[in-house]
Amino acid sequence: MKDYIIINPIDNVAVVLRPFSKGESVEGVTLLEDIPQAHKVALKDIKCGEDVIKYGNPIGHATKDIKTGEHVHTHNVATNLDDIIEYKYEPKYPEVRGYKSDRMVNVYARANGEFGIRNELWIVQTVGCVSGIAQNIINNFKNEYNPTDIDGVFTFNHPFGCSQMGGDLETTRIFLQDMVKHPNCGGVLVLSLGCEENQADKFEATLGDYDKSRVKFLTLQKVSDEIGEGTRLLKEIYDVMRHDVRTLQPLSVLRIGLKCGGSDGMSGITANPLLGRFSDFLTINNGTTVLGEVPEMFGAEKLLMARAKDETIFNETVDLINNFKEYFKNHHQVIYDNPSPGNKAGGITTLEDKSLGCVQKGGAAKVMGVIKMGDRIKNNGLNLISTPGNDLVAVTTLAAAGCQMVLFTTGRGTPFGGFVPTMKIATNSQMASTKSNWIDFNAGKIVDGTSWDDALEEFIDLICDVASGKKQACNEINNFREISIFKDGVTL
Repeated sequence: MKDYIIINPIDNVAVVLRPFSKGESVEGVTLLEDIPQAHKVALKDIKCGEDVIKYGNPIGHATKDIKTGEHVHTHNVATNLDDIIEYKYEPKYPEVRGYKSDRMVNVYARANGEFGIRNELWIVQTVGCVSGIAQNIINNFKNEYNPTDIDGVFTFNHPFGCSQMGGDLETTRIFLQDMVKHPNCGGVLVLSLGCEENQADKFEATLGDYDKSRVKFLTLQKVSDEIGEGTRLLKEIYDVMRHDVRTLQPLSVLRIGLKCGGSDGMSGITANPLLGRFSDFLTINNGTTVLGEVPEMFGAEKLLMARAKDETIFNETVDLINNFKEYFKNHHQVIYDNPSPGNKAGGITTLEDKSLGCVQKGGAAKVMGVIKMGDRIKNNGLNLISTPGNDLVAVTTLAAAGCQMVLFTTGRGTPFGGFVPTMKIATNSQMASTKSNWIDFNAGKIVDGTSWDDALEEFIDLICDVASGKKQACNEINNFREISIFKDGVTL
C-alpha cells in the first residue's frame, strides 16, 4: 500500500493516504505535526500569498507562511476565486485513454429508440398529496397479482405540484414528464388529486407522443374507489409490459450519469479518476456520460471549456457556469461558499481543491453537448448538465435527462438512491468496509495495490452486470429510491 501521493510533479503538496504522525517522513520531508488521512502536507516552504499547487493547478493561496512539513488546510489556505469572470475559447484536447470493446449489455429496447436497463412499473405523482394513496394502490396490486416477472413496482414521493408558480411549476411538470418517458420503466400510472396546480389534463396535453397502453391517468377526486381503480389501471399496464424482454445491445446504448457526494481528499485520487477512465472507455465506444454539479466545476471550468468540441459548445459551457453563478448572486449567496464541513473533515480545503477532483469524473474526452435542466440527452459522448451539487436534486436531474444509471463516488458514505440505479463508489477502503451495505465498488483498492487497468476492468464488468439485470445496485437492494426537483421560486 502506498503511504502518500504527489499527484502532479509540479505540486508543492503531497496527500497522505494514511494518518501520519509528527516526525514521520513524506518524500524526504519530516512532518512538523500530525496529518490526518487524505490531508495535505507542504513539500516546500510556501510564503503567504503564494499559490498552493495540487493536481498541477492552484487550489488557493497561503494565508500565512507555511513551513515545509506543515499541515496544509483551511487554517492556512483560502480560495483564489471571486465573482463572475470572462472566458476565452482556447481549445486543448488531451489524450483520451480507452479501447474499442465488443462487450454487449442485455437491455430493454423501447419503441421510441431508447433503451432501458430495468423494466419497472411506476406511479408518477403530479402532486405530493397523493403519496399515501399511490403506495396503497401498489400494495393492493402486488397482493392481488404478485408481479414477479417485471423488475418492480414503485412510486416516488415528492412535495411539489401544488402551491407552485411560474418556473417552479413548469420545472416540476417537465421533470415528472421526463420520468414518464424514462426507458427504465415499461409503464406508468400518472396519479393526480384533481385540484392541484399541476393539473392532469395539461400534464397529458404537453407530454408529447406516448403509448396509451403503457401510460394511463387517474384523478382521485373523480372516482369513488381510488384503490380499486388504481389497481385496475396498473393491471392493464402490467399486462402489456410484462412481455418485454431483454436483448443484447452494444455499449453505445448506455447513458450514465456521473456524480460525487460526501467527497474526501481521496476522491480526486481514486474514485473520480476511475469514473473518468470509465467515461473515456464508454465514449470511445459511442456511449454517453453526463457530468453535472455545476457549482463544483467552479475553479476547474476552464479545463472543461478547453475540451468543448467547438465554439458553440464552448459558449454553452460558459453560459452553464455563469448562469449558475448568477443564481447564487440573485439569492445574495456567496458563489464560492464550498466545500462542506464533511468535505473539509475529509481533507478538501477549497472549492478549487474540490472542483479539480470533481471534474476528473469526466475523463479527457471532448465535451459534445450541454444540457439545460429538464432537457433530455441529445448527443452521444460526454455531456455537461445544469444541476446543483445537492445529491438528490443532481441525481434526479441526471436521471430525468435519460441516464439509465448514476455512478456516485463518495468518501464519507451515503445510502440514498435516485429513481434509477445509483451505484456508490467508495474512495477509500476503510469506508467501503464499514458501510459495505451502501457501497457497490471500492476504488480505494487502487492505493492498496490494485492496478488502474485491473480496477477499470472489474468496474466495467460490474456496470455491465447491473445494466444487464444480473446484479442490483445497493440502493435497489435496500429499496432506497428518492427524487427531489429543483426549486427556485415562491411557494403559495
